[in-house]
Amino acid sequence: MTQGTAHGNQGRSVNRRWFAVALGAVVLVVAAFTGVMALRGPQVDALLVQSAPLVRTLQFSARVATLSRVDVGSTVTGRVAQVQVTEGAQVRQGDVLVQLESDELAAALAQAVAAERQAQSRLVGLRSSGRSAAQAARAQANATLQAASASLVRVQQLVAQGFYSAAQLDEAQRAVDVAQAQQLSAQAQVQANADAGTDVVQAQAQLALARAATVAAQARLAQATLVAPADARVLVRDVEPGQIVQPGKALLSLALAGPTQLVAQVDERFLDQLLPGQKASVVADAFAGQRFAARVLTIAPSVDAQRGAIEVKFALEQQAPAFLREDMTLSVEVETARRERTLVLPQAALRGPVEGDQATVLVLQGGRAQAHPVRLGLRTLDAVEVLDGLVEGDTVLRGGAVQAGDRVRARPVAWSAGAATAVSPTPGGDAGSALTNAMGR
Repeated sequence: MTQGTAHGNQGRSVNRRWFAVALGAVVLVVAAFTGVMALRGPQVDALLVQSAPLVRTLQFSARVATLSRVDVGSTVTGRVAQVQVTEGAQVRQGDVLVQLESDELAAALAQAVAAERQAQSRLVGLRSSGRSAAQAARAQANATLQAASASLVRVQQLVAQGFYSAAQLDEAQRAVDVAQAQQLSAQAQVQANADAGTDVVQAQAQLALARAATVAAQARLAQATLVAPADARVLVRDVEPGQIVQPGKALLSLALAGPTQLVAQVDERFLDQLLPGQKASVVADAFAGQRFAARVLTIAPSVDAQRGAIEVKFALEQQAPAFLREDMTLSVEVETARRERTLVLPQAALRGPVEGDQATVLVLQGGRAQAHPVRLGLRTLDAVEVLDGLVEGDTVLRGGAVQAGDRVRARPVAWSAGAATAVSPTPGGDAGSALTNAMGR
């Protein structure tokens, strides 16, 4: 019994020794592996500096706008007889839009025309028959005066001879005075009927007044017909037959024909990227498959202080698509810069703050991270152009808590520069959105 117990204790002692040896071996392996890994350093994403195209674009919303919009209304009070157009209709200059009842205005015009004809007839009469009658009256007055003068001479002789009395002489003198007065009246009538005479001048003034009344009546009658001031499209129709209309109320709203423009309110932070003449691609949400081209036409000289935005207008490069509607919202993408071939890095590879065009990157050299200053050029949301400090084929480290001088193991990561787009936040939008979409500067 004692011998068996001794053998059992000896076996357990051997097992404990083997276990201790195995544990020590594991600890040694782990320590060796840790030491090796410490010497090699942690794994870090490594990017190969490469040449690639780099395009920067800017996206924002715009709306469709025509060069001019006009409201059409009546200048007289009246009842609508007919409305000749519907909303969306294309009209030509001079086309009838709305017709008001015009019977009373037509009657007033007829009355004015009749008055004008009457004045015209009076003037013609003065210049023809009236002038002849005045001349005949003057001739008669001259003859009467001549006869009265001759009779006065005879009476004077007979009075001197004692055949006539003084009373008969007085009667002959009165006859001469009356004849002279009639001659003066006839002469004045002839002068009045002359071209510069008072009767003719008065008749001319009455004729001019009658003609002005006719023109006014014609104008009032014309105001009963509302016509298109130019080629246009009807946007709003706010009138129906039988409706009583008054001056000052808009009945129709027209978009005058002309080059269609797009108007956008762009965040002022992107002003330095926009220039007149830049190409743009435009798409409407409802017609996503029908893109069309435009270009920057004008950039407003002032900034909207309340919204922090600047107005940018675009001209279409071709005829406006048929689906465009006034005030339709569109998405515009403007190419603000392009590099056909340049050294490109992702924004995430930059270390520390960027000051102007200067930045720092970590480059893998001899198994260690080395800090290299670089000069930057074009920047997009996710990529930057490297102008100086790197050459094609350099390995740049990205991410991790690696510091300059640390040993690292490169973990190659594939990436593509491609095109980067900056989305201009809606002016007045939330600050988080504005910060997220801001371009690196």
